[in-house]
Amino acid sequence: MKKSVYINSVGSVSPQNTLDNSVFLDEIVNYEDTTLAVISPNYKEFIPPAAARRMAKGIKMSTASAKTALSEAQIEESAVDAIIVGTGLGCIGDSEKFIKDIIDNDEQYLTPTRFIQSSHNTVAGQIALGMGCKGHNFTYVHSSSSFESSLLDAKMQLEENEAKHILVGGVDELVDHHENTHRFIGHIKKTPVHTNALLTSKSKGAVFSEGANFFLLSNEKTNSVYSQLIALKTFNTIALERIESLATDFLSENNLSIKDIDLIVMGNNGDIEFDAYYDELSNNIFKETPQAYYKHLSGEFDTASAFGFWLANKILKNQNIPKAVQMNSIQPEKLQTILLYNQYRGENQSFVLLKGC
Repeated sequence: MKKSVYINSVGSVSPQNTLDNSVFLDEIVNYEDTTLAVISPNYKEFIPPAAARRMAKGIKMSTASAKTALSEAQIEESAVDAIIVGTGLGCIGDSEKFIKDIIDNDEQYLTPTRFIQSSHNTVAGQIALGMGCKGHNFTYVHSSSSFESSLLDAKMQLEENEAKHILVGGVDELVDHHENTHRFIGHIKKTPVHTNALLTSKSKGAVFSEGANFFLLSNEKTNSVYSQLIALKTFNTIALERIESLATDFLSENNLSIKDIDLIVMGNNGDIEFDAYYDELSNNIFKETPQAYYKHLSGEFDTASAFGFWLANKILKNQNIPKAVQMNSIQPEKLQTILLYNQYRGENQSFVLLKGC
């Protein structure tokens, strides 16, 4: 018999004040820009200063997020059986710096630190080294479904009792070359957009950002439990006209109907070319369902769906939908079952189903 999968704790570093789990979007930080940076915590609380100076931003964000999640779950670091991280770009900042060093130094006198830290699996490896975790250590680089791939791996291991506690995360950092490239190809909005006006911007592109969101998944509850991970499904591409039927099928496979969903959390990013996927659901089969969104707070990046996962878990734990994330005025009678839906530019689409504990 397959075991259940629980999300027992969370940790989030984002453009909002999310690392402190004692509060939940009590004060929203508003922006008016085309890119957002995370609010950096005091990394000295998580990492020795000498080590932090040599770390890429993605590693520091992830370490703070991961340690926050482990602290909330109140389990020993040695109890973690596996670390699984999803990332679209890894530590791309160090990759850029290493290539620049190659050019500036005429391919000579190069220090290896930036090269070592530039690989995609650096984050998972550094966390494991810090914890002394010698178990399953894996990094998924599946573009904007990287986090979902990590979740699926952890879910299967826990259900089959191959592990008891797994640390799962999604992380990406925003660096100059990546930003400039996406500006050039039109994936970033040309003019600044205010946080509260994202959905009405009616322009191409998204507001790009960065972040690190980590979760402790287990096959048993702890006192800090947030939710139960019921199911998830990913698709490479979905035709717009099929999105409703696939959402309905996903729910049916889990013995649920539209009426059973207490809240749908969607990844609208204000891109006039691709938000139609979300509109297809919100204006039709889920028009009578409470709706929430989050990329006006987190920005868009390959693992932004991990912030949506954080949001859904916090909503279930606190039994409250912050006004800042509400898309419509419909209030739920209860908050027990949440459906998450995300896509980026029409690809790497995903459904995730959570249930309160």
